[in-house]
Amino acid sequence: MSRATLDWPAAPGEDDAAAPDDDAFELREGQVDAAGHGERLDRWLVALAPEFSRSYLQQLIEAGEVCVDAAAQRTPAKRLSAGQRVAVRLVPTPQSRAFRAEPMALAVVHEDEHLLVIDKPAGLVVHPAAGHWSGTLLNGLLAHHAGAASLPRAGIVHRLDKDTSGLMAVGKTLAAVTALVRAIAAREVHREYLAIVHGEPREAAFTVDAPIGRDPASRVRMAVVASGKSARTDVQCLASGAIEGGRASVVRCTLHTGRTHQIRVHLASRGHPLVADALYGGAPALGMSRQALHARRLAFEHPHDARALRFEALPPADLRSACHAISPMLDV
Repeated sequence: MSRATLDWPAAPGEDDAAAPDDDAFELREGQVDAAGHGERLDRWLVALAPEFSRSYLQQLIEAGEVCVDAAAQRTPAKRLSAGQRVAVRLVPTPQSRAFRAEPMALAVVHEDEHLLVIDKPAGLVVHPAAGHWSGTLLNGLLAHHAGAASLPRAGIVHRLDKDTSGLMAVGKTLAAVTALVRAIAAREVHREYLAIVHGEPREAAFTVDAPIGRDPASRVRMAVVASGKSARTDVQCLASGAIEGGRASVVRCTLHTGRTHQIRVHLASRGHPLVADALYGGAPALGMSRQALHARRLAFEHPHDARALRFEALPPADLRSACHAISPMLDV
């Protein structure tokens, strides 16, 4: 049913071009009975649309998708009166619309019928989540090949943070996805990163072997915590130099595990946060406005025929320039 048929009140500043497609929502209506007299609007809607959470129904109210006696309401706590008619436009949740194909340019390093290896740019979100329900790598994979729609997470077997660039392996068949997941769990996938950190490590090479879990003081951060999952990162310092306000070092990190934010957390725990990684104490420097981290090398056995595969991706221009500012002769 279209907006014109419904004669739905337009939201402030909204024009007809923004109206949803005919099948983009369902209109549901009901009348408030005696038992509903004095009930909050958001609570009353739960009975009318029980398949939606109350929090999402509150969002629909605030977005002007609910009318009481043909007048749009934006207050979830509005009290209803017996006899009033309530209509709600049940727009699908962002989550339900997230898993759809969106053509995008992918930097494909390798592709065959079983797998893809992609050089992900900084700024690209890998998987839909709150605040990023579209424009993700998953959306691009769904458009890239038809088989992605039948695979868990469109074949994504490991992730990179939004602002981390570099190599990712993606399965194109269920057998490949299963084999890659098992190889990662068995620590048979070699993953090597290039990073720039604040300060200069005391040792040229060292290992951080410390468990990682959710930071008890912040839901958006991870931390070294005794109750966390085991995590190990090998670190080698490649070069150090003076920068404004101190020193910085280019380091190579090899993962033995793949915990969320592992390199960022481990290096910050040693007093060497990544340059421009504000979440873990890093400050912008050397022209870097995103965390200075790049997945440079990836090696594993092909999931179908077990042949050895090895890939390398040069750092993007911002990170390469920052590395050369520390050591002009450094081969990155």
